[in-house]
Amino acid sequence: MTEPSLLALLDPVLRQDPYPTYRRWRETAPLSGGGGQPLMVTRQRDCSDVLRDVRFGHLEAEQAGQLNSTPPEQRSFLGMNPPDHTRLRGLVSKAFTRKVVERLTPMITRTTDELIDAVRGGGAVNLMDAIARPLPVAVISELFDVPVEDRDLIVTWSHAMARGLDPDFLIPEGVRERQFQARAEFRAYMLRLADKRRDNPGEDLLSGLVQVHDGGDVLSESELLTTCILLLIAGHETTVNLIGNGTLALLRNSSQLARLRAEPELAERAVEEFLRYDPPVQFTARIALQDTKVGEVEAPAGTNAVLLLGAANRDPELCEDPEILDIGREPSRHLAFGHGPHFCLGAPLARLEGRIVFQALARLDVLEPAGEPTYNDNVILRGMSELPVRL
Repeated sequence: MTEPSLLALLDPVLRQDPYPTYRRWRETAPLSGGGGQPLMVTRQRDCSDVLRDVRFGHLEAEQAGQLNSTPPEQRSFLGMNPPDHTRLRGLVSKAFTRKVVERLTPMITRTTDELIDAVRGGGAVNLMDAIARPLPVAVISELFDVPVEDRDLIVTWSHAMARGLDPDFLIPEGVRERQFQARAEFRAYMLRLADKRRDNPGEDLLSGLVQVHDGGDVLSESELLTTCILLLIAGHETTVNLIGNGTLALLRNSSQLARLRAEPELAERAVEEFLRYDPPVQFTARIALQDTKVGEVEAPAGTNAVLLLGAANRDPELCEDPEILDIGREPSRHLAFGHGPHFCLGAPLARLEGRIVFQALARLDVLEPAGEPTYNDNVILRGMSELPVRL
């Protein structure tokens, strides 16, 4: 039986359905590795403890450069430790307010209906191209007030940069170069857009980020641009996968689709269950900043801990019958949005998009599979390039 390891996570077979393997790992080797090798963590309790433990953090810029060649000055606060993380997250949260998110509700509803109406009744379609990708990019474009004619560029840049989340050694030749080019083009584009917002601010998120301040502290130009990149990838790619993975879960569990049709008010719980059952982010990593432990396993300073969120979300200690999809389940302490100081800032927006999309899909008379899904090559982000359906 394959032991838990970073190398095992690369298996294309695992990409199709990692959960039986996660279950075996959780039951037979819930904590493995160490002694100079990454510590593989599979249980919900252990993953949660590491995520909120200040003795664990992210690699410093010099160390991170050994695994990921993104220049230090272009790394977002997602990969920082306090106090830098605390400062930048605080500034961004002042612009990314509940009001900013809530004002998007009519636009998300309208766009969802338009996307579905454009393809319903027309035979088999790829749900990823028809709905799952265009909706989040429309939302993130609305957040930044990006002109409609530039949205295809946003999609291209986002997809190229999302692959850059994987460590360098996992990325084929040429892909990293495309990521760097996309990052440079997106930064130049957002810089021009930010300059316009300084002169003529609106109610969009970019205007808020340009103007945000706290006791004289403001986002530098570099911080502004890396924050925009983070919000683009986190707000687009992960929501694409929430919509795709959640729809596939419904297609493979017809009783749950029938229940959502009968009880559309369950959509909020359904989103939480999809996030638990098949999360867009499969694993994340932390490094021990000082000598500590994970569970009963020693973790000397410098130990890398790989937190298998997909395994933790199906831990029987988290909920009863975790391998079963149950959209009426009481919301659990799943880790799809992380935990602790790095909890996803965009969680309310992702939940809003998910609720509106799944309510709309449940209103359809027909929602059925029209072929087998095709998964992306990404290792950290789990999602599909193709999900054939009939609407």
